[in-house]
Formats: sequence, C-alpha cells, structure tokens
Amino acid sequence: MIDLTTFIAGLPKAELHVHHVGSASPRIVAELAARHEGRSPVPADPAALADYFAFRDFAHFIEVYLSVVDLIRDADDVWLLTYEIGRELARQQVRYAELTITPYSHVRRGIPAPEFCAAIEDARRRIEADFGVLLRWCFDIPGEAGLPAAEETLRIALEERPDGLISFGLGGPEIGVPRPPFKPFFDRARAAGLRSVPHAGETTGPETIWSALRDLGAERIGHGISAAADPRLLEHLAEHAVPLEVCPTSNVRTRAVATMQEHPLAALVAAGVPVSIGSDDPPMFGTTLEAEYAVAARLLGYGPAEVAGLARNAVTHSFMPPADRDRILAEIDAYARAVPV
Repeated sequence: MIDLTTFIAGLPKAELHVHHVGSASPRIVAELAARHEGRSPVPADPAALADYFAFRDFAHFIEVYLSVVDLIRDADDVWLLTYEIGRELARQQVRYAELTITPYSHVRRGIPAPEFCAAIEDARRRIEADFGVLLRWCFDIPGEAGLPAAEETLRIALEERPDGLISFGLGGPEIGVPRPPFKPFFDRARAAGLRSVPHAGETTGPETIWSALRDLGAERIGHGISAAADPRLLEHLAEHAVPLEVCPTSNVRTRAVATMQEHPLAALVAAGVPVSIGSDDPPMFGTTLEAEYAVAARLLGYGPAEVAGLARNAVTHSFMPPADRDRILAEIDAYARAVPV
C-alpha cells in the first residue's frame, strides 16, 4: 500500500494557477539578488527569504512581490527564471502548466517587449525538449497599475503574440480595482482568440466574481473563493461549469482566509462547482503543487482515487488541445490503476 504523499508525488498533474515571478525558487531569488546586490531589499541569502516572505496582509504581499519583480533586469534573467520554473514543474510530475506572466512589469522596468517574449519562448521550447513539460502563457494585467497597464499588456499580447500565449488575465489587488473598466481590453483580447481568466473573489466578495463573469467574459476564475458566500453564484458556477482555480495555502498566507480550517474549498466542491488546485506563488508561500494537493485532500477528506480526480479536473479545465488533454488524462488513469492504494 502506498501512502497519500507518495501517491501525490508520482501523480501526473496540470497546473492552472501559478505565477511566473512568484515561482522563483529561493535559490534563484538569491542568485538574482546577489547579481543586483545593493540595489534591492531582497536578501541574497536563501535562508533569510522565509522571513522576507512573511506577509502581514495582501498589500504587503504585493509590495514584496514587486521587489522580486525588480530583480528581473534583462532577458537573461527572464530566461533563467522561466527555465528553472520548468525544471521544478517537471520534478513534481507536472505535464502541462498555464503560467501567469505580467509582461507590463518587466517592460516598464526596461526589458523591450520583443526581447522579453523571445526569452520566455526560447525557455518554453527548451523546457519541453529537456523535461517534457508543456508550458503556455496567460498575459496578466497588474490591476494596481490601472488602465495604462491594460493597454500595454494587450498591445504586447497582440503585437508580439508569442506562440505559447493562450489567455488574458487580471491580477493584483482587487480592493479598489473594479473589474468593469477592463471590459474593453478583455473584449479585444477575446476577439483575438485569447481565453479570459481573471482573478476575482480572492480578497473581495462575490460581486467581483459576478463582475468578472459579466464584464470580462471569464471562462475560469482565479481563486473565486468568496463565491461560497453567495448561494446563487454557487448555483451559477455549477450550472455553467465555470471552474475556480483554488490555492488554499496562498489564501491563508495572504490573510484572505483566516485559517486553513475556515477555507471554503469543501463548500465549493459540495455545491458542485468545478475546481482545480493551484500553487499561486509557491516559494513565496512556502508550498508546492504537491503540498497543495495534500492540503486539498485533508480539507476534502480525499484518498488517492479522489485526488486523482482533482488531477483530472485540472487537465479537463485547461485550454490545452484535445490530443494533449486525452494523452495526459490517460496517463493519470494508468497511474491510478497501477499504484497499489
């Protein structure tokens, strides 16, 4: 008999909610900090990063996150970060990931958009060749930077249009950043064939989720945990099969949820809402996708068979081509049948 932790470690997975800079490992953050020592508050000692990544609230998380963004100074930094993310995903048996990238933050800091896109694309191809991990991009508007950031993110998406780009998102703080002003940008992105995957309902109430659905044409919702407070919204999400990308540890670490025991994942699942499990900004939150599966299993009372179902959900809710989806689903099923549980 195999224990659940070992089962999760070997389980083929897809990751639908993980951020580019937020996936920088302590080793890579420290290496970048050392490159730019004296010009950044980020510690160059990996051991000191745990304290640096202790967040008082969501606003403090954004402040710290942006200080790590400041470490990405040129296309070589972008390539290194991206490639190392691919290595870590492969270690966790991730076969496919949709990585949320915020090009505006890097272009504004002086990396030309063509160089930025060339770096992530070259890294993506190398990752697929070296590790067998399929990576795709969600270009994300940093909501705190307002409509100019939306315009620039859309421009980069449509003018550069890297081969891996499949979706368009909106992240950053929700409080004070209403969704409706971003509607024209999502309309144009969707008209160009990009899928809509905004964050909503992480640190604000259900109305932000309703707005993301109504105004931004959301096909999946990043986080969406406040839906648990609105029975009508739960019914809508279940009826229309709108998936939520749920990242339990992130929600507790940013104080969006007070304690893990109070996390609404079980209520969402009980209401029939489709969910996938994500890691969000894993090194910053002291987690991994494997650890998030284990957390979800505890919250839901799941054993190996049900955990394999969570892995299937992520594949089913992804935007990967049907052939890749069928191949990875078959791999999950074969693993679940072969492993003694």
